[in-house]
Amino acid sequence: MYKLIDKLERKFGKYAIPGLMKYIVIIEIISAFIGIVNPFIYYKYFALDFSAVFSGQIWRLVTFVFCPELTELDFFDILMFAIMVYLYYVIGNSLERMWGSFRFNIYYLSGLLLGIIAGLIMYIFTGYPFWSVGFEYINMSLILAFACMYPDQEFYLYFLLPVKAKWIGILDAVLLTVEVIQYLAIGTLQAYAMAFAVIISMANFILFFFGFFKRGAYKSMKRKAQFKKEVTPKVMPM
Repeated sequence: MYKLIDKLERKFGKYAIPGLMKYIVIIEIISAFIGIVNPFIYYKYFALDFSAVFSGQIWRLVTFVFCPELTELDFFDILMFAIMVYLYYVIGNSLERMWGSFRFNIYYLSGLLLGIIAGLIMYIFTGYPFWSVGFEYINMSLILAFACMYPDQEFYLYFLLPVKAKWIGILDAVLLTVEVIQYLAIGTLQAYAMAFAVIISMANFILFFFGFFKRGAYKSMKRKAQFKKEVTPKVMPM
């Protein structure tokens, strides 16, 4: 599979979007603005509602990414939002420098595509039309990817406490596992579909790290990247 990605990069690499995370940050900021003004706007016109999609509103397959993570002008919430967006920006750029723009684009955009598939599966099996997520799971998969590539990189929790990336990755993995178990414990068809949707949404991480990026392959890429760039700066996770 790694060879397949290599071939695709040689053929389509020129179409990759360099610096993808800066555009993601812009979308996050616009999403926050929408949420503060009126989150109802998102759910009425932009959310991934498959009943609306099948009625012709196909733009929702793109606009669902504007899911607001901020819905009120609270100083603490704004501060946490700003720190998290900065975290994702730094992590995303670090992974792009490691993998190259094409591979990073595939990783991020495949995560979004899998999110759409997850919402569709949930709609088919439960009839529940909404899958109200934007970058939530793909950004969590960024943290997991970063923790695998840079396990000993230190973050500064609340500007003070140093924490290694591997522990943040483990925490994310535990939280995702708990979320899936909670859905399964409910025991309804909709809950099972939700659990499966979460797993599908994170499948890009599984595919890349157990398929496309075999251990030897990404270790080789890591050595090359470290030779070409400076050490990744320390950042704050929350």
